[in-house]
Amino acid sequence: MTGSEVSPSFRLVYVPGVMPDKWVRVWNERLPDVPLTLTQVPVQAAQGLLLGGDADAGLLRLPVDRTVLSAIPLYTEQTVVVVPKDHLVTAADAVSPEDLADDIVLHPLDDVLTWESLPGRPALERPATTADAIELVAAGIGVLVVPLSLARLHHRKDLTHRPLEGAPESSVALSWPEAATTDRVEDFIGIVRGRTVNSTRGRGQQPAPAKKPAPARKPAPTARQQSAGRGRRGGTGGTAKNPRRGRPRRGS
Repeated sequence: MTGSEVSPSFRLVYVPGVMPDKWVRVWNERLPDVPLTLTQVPVQAAQGLLLGGDADAGLLRLPVDRTVLSAIPLYTEQTVVVVPKDHLVTAADAVSPEDLADDIVLHPLDDVLTWESLPGRPALERPATTADAIELVAAGIGVLVVPLSLARLHHRKDLTHRPLEGAPESSVALSWPEAATTDRVEDFIGIVRGRTVNSTRGRGQQPAPAKKPAPARKPAPTARQQSAGRGRRGGTGGTAKNPRRGRPRRGS
């Protein structure tokens, strides 16, 4: 689909933990006649849906394949460690990776953090999902390091979390197929970037408003009109500023 083609709807996918509500609300206010379809998808599936044409844009976690996808970074999340409420680290306001040296740190297969070296001790098996890892934390099997939004998404009364300093962070971006930058995508870009409804950015510059026509100038008087005007002024043939330029009077 080219930029000049306009879809009757806008299909937006987003990954767990991302909250698109505020942007969806603005979309519905500005484009009430264009339905927005919102679908939460697993992290691993999001890029494939965009490239397969099953969505127009997505709120994904970086990195994305920049050879085929465009991306606008939106924000970076704080990283936290999720622990039982009676864990020792709850006595501190923040935790370092060294504080987890004696803990089993769970590493789910859908982890969104890029680790060079995972802190703590590895589990015997990797949980399939973050939700599964949360259940293991609640069972006292280990602890889990995730972006803050995922800790809130999987909140439980028997668990809590603390900021983990010196850990990888996760950034969220608006992404779409580079070859399918449609007008609807441009509309959503404008919304996430906080542009006003009258902004000329996004789809390119809008035509400048037409200027008011300048008042018509009176045509220059003809020689006959000028001669008639001199006769009405007294027939001297001169002007008020230079009376000697006219024809000399007889007898002078």
